[in-house]
Amino acid sequence: MSIRRYSRRTVHPAGGRRRAPLVTVAALAAGLTVFAGVVFGPLPGAAQAQPSATTTPFTTPNTDGCPNKTAPPPPIDTSEAPEPGQTAPAALPIPNPPIGGKQLGGCGVILPSGAGPVPEGISATAWEVADLDTGRVIAAKDPHGRYRPASTIKVLLASVAIPALDLDKTVIGTQDDANADGTRVGIGPGGRYTNKQLFQALIMASGNDAAHAISTQLGGDDATVAKMNTLAKQLQALDTRAATPSGLDGPGMSISAYDLALLFRHAMTLPLFAELIHTEQVDFPGYPADPKNPDDKDHPGFPVGNDNHLLFEYDGAIGGKTGYTDDARQTFVAAAQRNGHRYVVTLLKADVRPFRPWEQAAKLLDYAFALPAGATVGSMPDGSSGGANPSVALASPPARTDAEPAPAADSGSSSDHHDLRIALMVVGVILVLALLLSARRMSRRR
Repeated sequence: MSIRRYSRRTVHPAGGRRRAPLVTVAALAAGLTVFAGVVFGPLPGAAQAQPSATTTPFTTPNTDGCPNKTAPPPPIDTSEAPEPGQTAPAALPIPNPPIGGKQLGGCGVILPSGAGPVPEGISATAWEVADLDTGRVIAAKDPHGRYRPASTIKVLLASVAIPALDLDKTVIGTQDDANADGTRVGIGPGGRYTNKQLFQALIMASGNDAAHAISTQLGGDDATVAKMNTLAKQLQALDTRAATPSGLDGPGMSISAYDLALLFRHAMTLPLFAELIHTEQVDFPGYPADPKNPDDKDHPGFPVGNDNHLLFEYDGAIGGKTGYTDDARQTFVAAAQRNGHRYVVTLLKADVRPFRPWEQAAKLLDYAFALPAGATVGSMPDGSSGGANPSVALASPPARTDAEPAPAADSGSSSDHHDLRIALMVVGVILVLALLLSARRMSRRR
């Protein structure tokens, strides 16, 4: 930030003393305050500007007319354009009767008898809350509407890959891994990673480079997508079609709020998945210098934090998975436990306003936990026999302890980042005071 200094030609008020140094310092103080607010954000408890009263009021997207019954909304870019010589796949068939029960065939808000209105401020176009243990669907909105999953499809990839791969096997990172589109955890060529570390990067940090390294071991992207779709069909997630292992948009990509809850419930039968969605931070390996680049140096390891804010902010949170693409918008799946019940919540085609996805999920979880025991609008099948299953053998995440490391700074929950903000603000205040005193002395001498 440049600071304009006043010259000796400054015009002063009649009969007044020179005040150029004081004006300069006042401007500097104001500038430092604005700079600190922009770069570091407001201090805790600081008053913040309220949104303009003329802002268009938020309204929850209306799905009563079933706009996405057969396919997701039209894409806004070319990410789903088929490769040359190929055609886009046809829409998935619509099961009749609906999977999970007749009531779940509706497209609007579906609530159990006697339930009050859902919380305000839910921007997700489709959502669902269900009981992980019993399979009861507690409440939903457009549960079988077709949307895009974004990175929440990594739940399905993990369900395919965890049982298939040796967790202790060491994999060498490749340039193709490092070149993966979208979010990357930081896999580098020549780096040595166990499969368990790849799953940490996949589930905790949504690394598309990790998804590539995993799918390579499963036979490549096409073979991996085929295995994902086979498992989805077996589980009766019939609104789901993966087009990429990572969740990047592709031709025919589709999922529903109901299916996402169903896939998450299945993934929760895997102890490693249950462990990793509940893990706050791990150390991730670095990789060696590029031998072809004489100026390159070894890249050291670094911490990887869980990107799911609900894990840190919600009482009883188990963990979950986030997602975003331009076409899918915000997607989210997570679970929480209270009073002996474990509930999963899913959000599709959400926005960050008026609340962030994890905050919307928290509102829906609070709503579901407050409903009477046994409230239901449908059920989830077990996926093997085709019938409803009163319970499945779910894994439990490890108990959180005070000894667990703090989340990484980019997770939004780092105490180190908070302390740095405070320290820098204090230094700024001291600097302003010192400049004020210096300017006052200069003014007296003149």
